[in-house]
Amino acid sequence: MITITKDNFSIKQICESGQCFRLDRIKMPGEQSNVVKMEEAERYNLIAFGKYLEIAQEGNRLSFDCKQEEFDSLWKGYFDLEEDYGRIIASIDGEDDYLFKAASYGSGIRILRQDLWEMIVSFIVSQQNNIKRIRKCISLLCRRYGEEKAAASGKRYYDFPTAKALAGASFEELYACNLGYRSRYIHETAVSIAEGAVDLEAVRKMDYLAAKAELMKLCGVGIKVAECICLFALHKTEAFPVDTHISKVLTAQYPSGFPFDRYKGYAGTLQQYIFYYDLMNG
Repeated sequence: MITITKDNFSIKQICESGQCFRLDRIKMPGEQSNVVKMEEAERYNLIAFGKYLEIAQEGNRLSFDCKQEEFDSLWKGYFDLEEDYGRIIASIDGEDDYLFKAASYGSGIRILRQDLWEMIVSFIVSQQNNIKRIRKCISLLCRRYGEEKAAASGKRYYDFPTAKALAGASFEELYACNLGYRSRYIHETAVSIAEGAVDLEAVRKMDYLAAKAELMKLCGVGIKVAECICLFALHKTEAFPVDTHISKVLTAQYPSGFPFDRYKGYAGTLQQYIFYYDLMNG
């Protein structure tokens, strides 16, 4: 068990922010709702990079149920623990009341460094979809096509399916995972990756614009999906995905355009604050 203290970190807000779909709150026995009492520690489990992790948070105290080596090599980077998010929030224009309010509201969000292949599939699934339904679709895909594994605690879980596994699935089988029209996108994208038409190792080494262009060669990956993949997998924090939430806010709050020049290199982090604020309060 690794325990640290960290400001500007909320596992609850990260879970709700629409960037990770295999992070879930652990309900206590007999619990009937998702409401967490303020005096209770929040407990979550995460499946990522073939690993199962449990995280507990009470105030700014975080506990990761793993060994030090795994924490240092994987989870420290995954949760972007070395970035100073307080500095990012402090850099917001003092006259931009909306952005400061949004950042203060979602100040516990961090931009995760997630698996590239998983994010490609997840954000193809996200099109014209909501977070609850995306989670169900991803869960079905993992149960049907992912490798079953066991955590040190004995907990059974499913790894994210490989491109080869999804390339071998029929449209009908993928459709049965509630993917609808996205079934073809996922099948064709999986084939492209499995056959090497798009090299994900090469994409990982590209700069933001080159990576976005390469990702858009995949079936079902347009500008918004490519931006999400760049932000949440490649940690290109200059990426600024525009969905219906962001578009609404840009029209209402930034009719002359968002001040990208002021926030060069981390506009995507601010995008998450805006998205989460509008999602929870819009």
